Order: sequence, then structure tokens, then C-alpha cells
Amino acid sequence: MNQLQLFLPCAAGVEGYLADEVHSLTGLAGQDLLVGRAGVLLRASWRDALRLNLHSRLAQRVLVQLAERPYRNEDDIYAAAADVAWEIWFTPRQSFKVEVTAQHSPLKSLNFAALRVKDAVADRFRAKAGVRPDVQTQWPDVRVHLHLTSDRAQIYIDTSGEPLFKRGWREDKGDAPLKETLAAAMIAATGWDPHGEQPLPLYDPCCGSGTVVIEAAQIACRIAPGLQRRFAFEKLLPHQAHVWSAIKDEAASAVTAASVPIFGSDVSHRMVDFAQRNAVRAGVADAVQLRGGDALQRMPPSEQPGVMLLNPPYGERIAAAGTAGRNARERMSTVERMGRETAQTEDGVDFFAQLAAHWKKHYAGWQAWMLTPDLKLPSKMRLKESRRVPLWNGPIECRLFRFDLVAGAVRDRPRASHTGEGGAASGAPAGGASDAS
Repeated sequence: MNQLQLFLPCAAGVEGYLADEVHSLTGLAGQDLLVGRAGVLLRASWRDALRLNLHSRLAQRVLVQLAERPYRNEDDIYAAAADVAWEIWFTPRQSFKVEVTAQHSPLKSLNFAALRVKDAVADRFRAKAGVRPDVQTQWPDVRVHLHLTSDRAQIYIDTSGEPLFKRGWREDKGDAPLKETLAAAMIAATGWDPHGEQPLPLYDPCCGSGTVVIEAAQIACRIAPGLQRRFAFEKLLPHQAHVWSAIKDEAASAVTAASVPIFGSDVSHRMVDFAQRNAVRAGVADAVQLRGGDALQRMPPSEQPGVMLLNPPYGERIAAAGTAGRNARERMSTVERMGRETAQTEDGVDFFAQLAAHWKKHYAGWQAWMLTPDLKLPSKMRLKESRRVPLWNGPIECRLFRFDLVAGAVRDRPRASHTGEGGAASGAPAGGASDAS
């Protein structure tokens, strides 16, 4: 097909990382690759759309824009959808669904806007072929997306189908599992590169069902995230099976063994079992080392300092305790039922303060990156962050804090100043702040 206008939505805060990823996958730059709100826009080929579905770890979907025009009411939206040549994308024998998102739209009913798009699609097929396609809301063959701003309507066809965070390997999961796309964004924000000249080990001490370590291991093994799943474009008329097979074969031939150790542990042995089974399905069982153990007691998994990356429990997200000294039977019963540590230990001592003390004592030289919605977490841990990266976990606004760990407290060392979000501490290399007592 000729050049297409694509939009790749992503979580807020991930746009820049997604643009870098798209550039690395397609070579696009300049006016062909623009960072937008909660996504990136690009002019690319159909083949690029297929490769982005297969390889992107950060995009939520790959959408092809079919129309964009101003609107005032639902009749304008109908006209925009009626002008789209739907017959070059799918047939009336296939089912479809219309989904609507909006930002400051003046329309009173988004459901009615979706209905007008549905009518326009059906009416065009009836006029062209004498028959209209069925609407299927649960498992449609084709998904049409309508996005409304205050005065413009954009109509897309979805080439992905299921959201791209669904990699195809997750069957076992605990409470509040991290989305794979967010785990990939966390990894991108750290700058961790398993293919660099001196790659660092990576360790998640609260690994849950293994999302972060499995995502990292697939990156290290050069496993395309979409190799194990199907996509909506396989049911669209432009699809050419031989082209898609060649793209997948190229990706499969690039898979290699990991050259850097990747570790995960969790207080819940049940969650570790989940993570191990997920790692097998993801094809990285040999690339990750998973163990049970309390984050407040686990020693460094390698002699070489590396990168710790974790999404620790917070608030009421998880209700199991993660501290030593609790009645073992009671504690493990709770842990096996709920999984992972809570942010508060049973005796009232803050979990994060204990974790920071443990890190100071045993993890000198490590980088620790923590995703949390608690902006006061560094002061609770009595650590000085060297970076804070805004990221969203679904509807929850979070920060990914970086701490550079040194032994003990720093009462006798001069405190470094902090430049704010995304910055580094004054007088230190990027990300080189010390911890504070």
C-alpha cells in the first residue's frame, strides 16, 4: 500500500521513549515521526505497520488514520465515516465494532457518535455491495476507532486487535499485575542495555508474576514481543500472508541467548512459581534466575553491582506482609493467598525505611529504580533520588525514582542539590546522587 498515516497510542510519559523505539525500528525521523499527546504519529508503509505490531514494546496499538476533519455534530461524523473506502479494508462478511474516545468533545452522547459511524459504514457497504456487515461487540473481525477533540474527528482502523501489552505468554498472574508495556517503559527509562559493551545485571526483588524480568529477558534475547500472538491485520484485505511470514521469520532468526544475568525474587513462592511458568511460555526460562525470598532479607544476586528495577506494593494494592519476625505460618498463609509485600510491616515500622536500610548495608554500587505513586517515597526511605521520571500506571500518576546506593548513611558527606523531575543532582554525573540519612 502507499504511505499511511499511523498513530501509536501509549501511556502518558512514554511518548519520547516510544518515538525512539519507532525510529530504531523504522529509521523514520523529522516530519515523518512526530511526538503527540499520549502517542506518536508517523508516515510509514504497510510493512512498517506490521513490523511495529510485532516489535513494539511500548505502543498500545498500531492505528491507521483513515479520516480527519472538523465537526460540529453527529451528522458531520457520519459524513466523515461515509467517505472512507471501507471496502478496501474488509468485506461485508466480516464483523466490526466502533470504539470512541474523546477529549473535550461538545457532543452529549459518545454512544450516539459511535452509532453514527456504525451507520455510515453499514450504509456504504449496502450501497456498494447490497449487503451490510454485522456488528460484533465482543470479538469483532475489525475494530474502528473514532477519536474526538473539541472540534476535530479522527477515524482509524486498528491493525492490532488485542492491546499490544498482551504478548501471548501470560497465563499465571497475581493481584494487580504490571502491564508489559509499562514494564518495558520502566526498562527504557533506566537506560539498561543488555547489548552494550558492559551490560549490567538486572534484578527485581518484588517480581510478582515476573513481568519486569521476563520483559528484560526478551529484550536481552532479542525476542520480538509479538511473536506468540495474532493481530487484527491478518483479517484485513491488504494482508499478504507471505510478507507477514517473511517478517516473522526474520524476527525469529534474530533470537539469541542472553549475555547478561537477569534475576527476580518474591516473598511469595506461589508468585515465583507463576513467574517461572510465564518465563517458560515467554521462551526465556534459561535467561532468568528466579528465587523465593523476602526483599528485606535477600542478598545481592550477583557480585557485580547492577540495576534493581521494581514496582513495589503500595496502599491497599497488596495486603501481604513482607517482614521478618512475623509468625511464619500466619505470614506465609497471607503471602501465598495475596502475594508480594505490603508497604507497611505488621509492627508499624515502614517497609520502605527497612528496605532502604537493607540496601545501604548490602547493595552499595547498585542503581535502584522504583515506580510508585507516592511522591514522598524518597523522604520515607531517607534516600536522595537522582532522577524522577513521570509515568502513568493506568489511571495512576506515578514516578520512577532512581537511587544510587552507597554504604551506610551520609551524615558526614555534603548533600547534593536536586534539579527536579528528570534532572541529575548537582555536582554528580547524571543519576549520580547519594543517599541521605
